[in-house]
This record gives sequence, structure tokens and C-alpha cells, in this order.
Amino acid sequence: MAADVDHLTRSQARRLALRASGLDRPRPVRGAVPGGRALQQVVGRLGLLQVDSVNVLARAHLVPVYSRTGPWDVSALDRATSRAPRRLVETWAHEASLVPPTTFRDLAFKHAANRARVERRGDTLHGVPVGRSPEVAAVRRIVDEVGPVTARQVQDLLGGDGRRSGDWGWSWTDAKRALEHLFLVGELTTAGRNAQFERRYALPDRVLPPEVLAVPPPDQATARRRLVEVAARAHGVASLRCLADHWRTATAATATAVAELVEEGVLVPVQVEGWRGPLYRHRDATVPRRAHGRALLSPFDPLVWERTRTETLFGLRYRLEIYVPAAARVWGYYVLPFLLGERLVALVDLKADRRRGVLQVAAAHRAPGPAADPAAGAPGDAEVAHELARELRTAARWLGLADVAAGPEAVGDLVAGLRHELPGAEA
Repeated sequence: MAADVDHLTRSQARRLALRASGLDRPRPVRGAVPGGRALQQVVGRLGLLQVDSVNVLARAHLVPVYSRTGPWDVSALDRATSRAPRRLVETWAHEASLVPPTTFRDLAFKHAANRARVERRGDTLHGVPVGRSPEVAAVRRIVDEVGPVTARQVQDLLGGDGRRSGDWGWSWTDAKRALEHLFLVGELTTAGRNAQFERRYALPDRVLPPEVLAVPPPDQATARRRLVEVAARAHGVASLRCLADHWRTATAATATAVAELVEEGVLVPVQVEGWRGPLYRHRDATVPRRAHGRALLSPFDPLVWERTRTETLFGLRYRLEIYVPAAARVWGYYVLPFLLGERLVALVDLKADRRRGVLQVAAAHRAPGPAADPAAGAPGDAEVAHELARELRTAARWLGLADVAAGPEAVGDLVAGLRHELPGAEA
């Protein structure tokens, strides 16, 4: 007998997705500053936080927590990653990511796949297959004996000039290449990062909590099902492509896990207006009557990771333009979507000018497409500018910046409205 199929309008699917992601409600504006508990709640909801070194506004993994909690105490992240019992460790998941220790164990099959891919590609270090290179063996011993250690510390212990051979990796020292290989294949994780944002590499059995290590690792099929369910909870409604992209896992194997979860009733097939299926809803996902949150979203936020889903649900064709030549950029360098209600209504290019204590608006554009069109029920420009100004004031306070400014070089159709709102905007 075929499974029942839900039918959702695009608006219902948007609201369902926002509820699942924790973005459908206003954030608390009073009370204690959110800290470790809020961080764990966000990670519990999303499954992971993608790590990225770009710091033009704030580190990528900090912003999704802010988007859902408002100004939060980022020192809680250091406590969660650097002190025992660790609540978060770093590994390759959806790119480099912070994950709960149990998830690190579930990702063992992905680590094995990374190792196989390295071998197929024939990656070498000084002409020797990287997995069998003397440098990797030496680095493994150093981390075992000395860790947690940074790449610079390991290079000092290795000795020599750390020459860059150019046959594999970026412009990294031998130590960095060896460490990153071991990190990629799951032989190493992190014991946090230092003040310079350098990884402190460590062996997993020295970092993962004893209660996690005491449990036998899951078989691959069980691990895949668990990870797919985490992704489905985070999305609310998703395609197979979305669920595989969450952890960057193979589509065919993910499809097997999806089929098993459908059979178990954990996932429910759905149809969404204008979205080509097959699509799935987590059985616990609900559709709120309305969504009335307000948030700036990092380009690395799980809500907008899978760009096809973003375009289908929110009508926004969005690409990060950091690596696009300046003259060819459409929206700016570090552009954040602005969520208002159930719509992504604006794109704003921001920079934290820490020397001057100013959150600088380089560009502010009304999001293109029908989903942000006032004629289709979206808020008008004046309302968007007002709410965006309020959000920018809140973000500036979180970042420890005294002011928000859209200078004379700022561009975009929302800039004039922002300049009008900013002097009197309430945080």
C-alpha cells in the first residue's frame, strides 16, 4: 500500500522549514544572555555548524546561533570545544563542521570514504602516497605524544623549514598537509582552536567523552539513518538532494536510508507546490499558522545551504560572491540574506569595522523575485528598511560595535531607506 502523501502550498512549506530551523518566531529581547545551553539547542536542532575562516563580519559558525537566539555569549563555544567533557568537536561533515561527539562516531563511514577518495586521486606528499608518507607517520606520532597541537607547533617539532612541495594541498607546510589529511580521514579531530583560530589537533580517543567512547560504533546503515533523520529534522521538508547535501554524503546510499526511514514512518512523502519531488517531511515537523521571525542569515546557514531549495521555497537565487571578481559581483562581497516573516526580503553586504567600532553597510538590496515582491504579499520597502535597521542595530551590539553606517559609497535600492531609519532605529 502506498504511503500517504501530504500536499503543501509553497507558503506552508516555507513556514514548516522555518519552524524546523528555529527561525519562525521572534527572538527573546530580555533576560540572561544566551550561552552554552542555547548553543547546544541550536546544534541539536541543526545537527552541526559549518566552520569557515572568513571573519569580515563574524566567524561563520557563530552567526547561525545569533540568528536564532539574538546576541549570545560566544565564549560558550570555547567551553564546548576546548574543555572536557567536550560537547562539540570538529570534523568533515558539510565541509569542516562542529558536530556533537556522537555524530563524529556516526561519520566514520564518511571518513572511510574520504580515505578511499584520496587513494583514488593518488594524492602524494613529496612523491609518496600521502597515507603512507613518512611525514604523515611522524605527525601521527607527534600528536599521539604531545597533542593537542597546532600545525605550527608540529612543524617546529618536525624540524626543517617546512618546505612546500606543491604536489598536493595549498601553500601549506608539510605538517599542515599531514595534519589535514589525518583530519580528513577521521584519524584526528580538534580540541578547540586557539586565539589565532588555529586548529588544536588531537586524537579522537583523547577528546571524545568517555561515555561516547564506551558505546560500540554503529554499523554504517544505522549511522546513515541517524544522520538522515538529523538532516530531515533540521530541514522539516526536503528533497533527497537536500538530505544528502546536509552531510555531503553519496546520493545512492542516502536514498537507501531515506527509503528505510519512510518504511519506518520517520519520513513522510510530501508534495509541495512548484517543487519537483520526491520530497519528504519529518513526521514531527509542523506548519505554524504564521512565521514572524526576523534574522540576518550567514551564507553558511543550513537554511540556505542548498541553493536549489532556497530558490524554490523562497524565490531567491542566491550565490556567495566572495570569490567573484569585484567588478562582476551583483550583491557584494559578504552578503547575508535578511529574513522577515516567512520571506527572504533583502540581501545586505556587511563588514565589521572593528577599529572604528562600526558595522558598515556596503550594499543593501531588495531581494529579487516574486517571493519578495510587495504585489505578492511581501512587505514594502519602507517596512523592510525599518526592520533591517533594527536588526543591524542588534547585530552591532552583539559584535561590540557602537554604530551602524551606510556610507556614501554604499549601493542598493534599500540604502536610502536605511539611512533614514538608522539614526532612530531601535535595537
